[in-house]
Amino acid sequence: MHQDVCALRDFYYTTSLGRAAQRAMRDRLLAFWPSVRGLNVAGFGFAAPLLRPCLADAERVIALMPAQQGVMHWPAEGANHSVLVSETNWPLASDSIDRLVVLHGLETSERPGPLLDEAARVLRPGGKLVLIVPNRSGLWARRDGTPFALGRPYSLGQIETLLREHGFAVGEHSAALFFPPNDRRAWLNWAMMLESIGQRVSRYHAGGVLLVDATRIDQTPRASGLRLRERKPLRILDPVRPSTARPAWRQTDRRGG
Repeated sequence: MHQDVCALRDFYYTTSLGRAAQRAMRDRLLAFWPSVRGLNVAGFGFAAPLLRPCLADAERVIALMPAQQGVMHWPAEGANHSVLVSETNWPLASDSIDRLVVLHGLETSERPGPLLDEAARVLRPGGKLVLIVPNRSGLWARRDGTPFALGRPYSLGQIETLLREHGFAVGEHSAALFFPPNDRRAWLNWAMMLESIGQRVSRYHAGGVLLVDATRIDQTPRASGLRLRERKPLRILDPVRPSTARPAWRQTDRRGG
């Protein structure tokens, strides 16, 4: 079950807790991607809050938002970079994306395998994927009131196995959201300091989310997700043969005239 785009927007852009979470995850993503200059970058799920730094340097930035979630104009102050997509059928050419981040996409998907297959299709060989998922042993997945409490949380081993099964080589991994999911000012004032301590002390168990970096290794070109085949397509110049069937609107009940 995907979350509603309005609830996600309100959490990340109007609450202090959401803005702190956005900053913590964005800092970890930038550690994986120190530069995206000249690259094609995409995000799936609700990755828009993490993609803003890419707008200045990347060749192209696209926020893919699943239909079950809904879509919003992003960024609010400029030309739109977001698009509504089918969860496992994205309007992108195969081998066209250099960097892809998934946030609030995998844990709420009913088809995580086909979702990763689609991610592998659009990524170039050697392209980088960063998955961000709720940590099964973290506090955020067990606390209602945040987007990380909905869906299936993962362990690091589960994510690594899933990625390898779908054409990825697993690279570095990290975690974020070491501060508690509490919007009290006292906690939020210490949020970034707790993030720094967490990175050094309890990297993969106490963090609210796991970030896993992976590389597409499959060199075989993948079929486009946009391709739709019809066994007997009707061509424009083909004659239309007469049919004995009558249109429904002309069918009448003889007893009723």
